Amino acid sequence: MASLFRKKSQKRVVFLASGRGSNFEACAVKIKDKTLSCEPVGLITDNAEAKAILIAKKYKIPTYIVDYKGFGNRSEFNSALANQLDELRPDLIVTVGFMKILPQEIVKTYKNRIINIHPSLLPAFPGINSQRQAIEYGAKISGCTVHFIDEGVDTGAIILQSPVTIESGMTESQLSLKILKEEHKILPKAIQYFLNDKIKIEGRKVRLIK
Repeated sequence: MASLFRKKSQKRVVFLASGRGSNFEACAVKIKDKTLSCEPVGLITDNAEAKAILIAKKYKIPTYIVDYKGFGNRSEFNSALANQLDELRPDLIVTVGFMKILPQEIVKTYKNRIINIHPSLLPAFPGINSQRQAIEYGAKISGCTVHFIDEGVDTGAIILQSPVTIESGMTESQLSLKILKEEHKILPKAIQYFLNDKIKIEGRKVRLIK
């Protein structure tokens, strides 16, 4: 007879990364110490030389390389990426420095199940080089945003944000590092909200259940 107190199965999480993977590691540390309660079923990378691969090995997370250079066109790459995701059956997809825009087919299939970390206080400074955009604009405050991915570029519903002050004379590199420290804090928090079913989406607004 099965136990009435059998532990509920953990949600399956897939990470997508293209580069150094510092946010990926921030999450992997939390998974290892059980602060994040989930099953990390894989890291998918589009770059066979991504440093994130070494992090995955360190924390014994399976790695799947879908190298963009190995495909004849974007459509073939998108299909391969979609097939790999389907095989892993994720409950949640987390993009941590994934430098390809996800195709609409994937976004629709996993609607409200893909989250991204972005280095600005969206909707300000979407897209690339957000830290440089903020400095050149003369902004006094920037920060980072965890949001759901939708069909637009950095337009999905916002889950969490954290502000940082842009100090006089601050360089793009200095601002990036300052923001990165906040990214490492709020991304695992946002993931845990999802894992605990504490996120409610109302229109384009997110309500967090404490």
